[in-house]
Amino acid sequence: MTLENKFNEQIAPERFEIVGARPSDADSLNKKQISFWQEVMYRFSHNKLAIIGLVILAFITIMAIFAPMFSSWSYEENTGLYNTAPSAAHWFGTDDLARDLFVRVWIGARISLFIGLAAAVIDLIIGVLWGSISGLLGGRVDNIMMRIADVLTAIPYLLVVIILLVVMEKGLIPMIIALSFTGWVNMARIVRAEVLSIKSREFVLASRTLGAGSWHLIKRHLIPNAMGAILVTMTLTIPAAIFTESFLSYIGLGVQQPLASWGTMASEGNKAIQSAPWRLMFPALFISLTIFAFNAVGDGLRDALDPKLRK
Repeated sequence: MTLENKFNEQIAPERFEIVGARPSDADSLNKKQISFWQEVMYRFSHNKLAIIGLVILAFITIMAIFAPMFSSWSYEENTGLYNTAPSAAHWFGTDDLARDLFVRVWIGARISLFIGLAAAVIDLIIGVLWGSISGLLGGRVDNIMMRIADVLTAIPYLLVVIILLVVMEKGLIPMIIALSFTGWVNMARIVRAEVLSIKSREFVLASRTLGAGSWHLIKRHLIPNAMGAILVTMTLTIPAAIFTESFLSYIGLGVQQPLASWGTMASEGNKAIQSAPWRLMFPALFISLTIFAFNAVGDGLRDALDPKLRK
């Protein structure tokens, strides 16, 4: 008997079970592959705290846009009722100048959200370009650019903003410029770190070999692959800008009368906290809710981009 026959006798076909896909597995086997960003959105949508934050932001944004339109009062109009408590006629009450606080709170939301978003967009543009160029070119260029960033970082952020606001005329545009003067440095550092990691990967090296220039690499490869870190950083930059604007308006360096701002309203309400506590309660509540919501969304997005960060 040959060795092959002995082997066939020892390992008979009936000893084996044919393993195949069960009919119930057909759907999962035929399931379409999802992209990276689809997977991120799936994980984000299952983060309850992030969804709560997103709902709060949507509510505040919608109210800021539409609520003043449906009121019969303007944000600076005298209603004839001074320091009245919340009622059916004036849902958030009135202030010492008889202005409707419901309208002023949502006008203040427009201003605070606009300043926060505008400052974050400027930080995004400058920081992404600065960090991308610095990380991609490396060497002496990287060293010079990052030393400039170090010098700006060494100066306390709030001190820079206050000095600029004292020097410049008060208003929305000077406020945005002051907030963005050094605010972009953090974004630049994060983007640079991402670029240093990405630029040594095979697809970037292959693109360079084929003759791609620096701008092409930044636009087509580096920024898209660093988008996760960029989005998280921007989401967390907005509440920081809103809080800083509220603080500066609170101490009188931000938005000026008769415009409404959560910071100026909180400052005015603090003076009447004993007799009219609602004047401080509403702006402080919405400042807190907005910052909480943005931070919750930012943390949820970070966890969705990197599940290993979850505790």
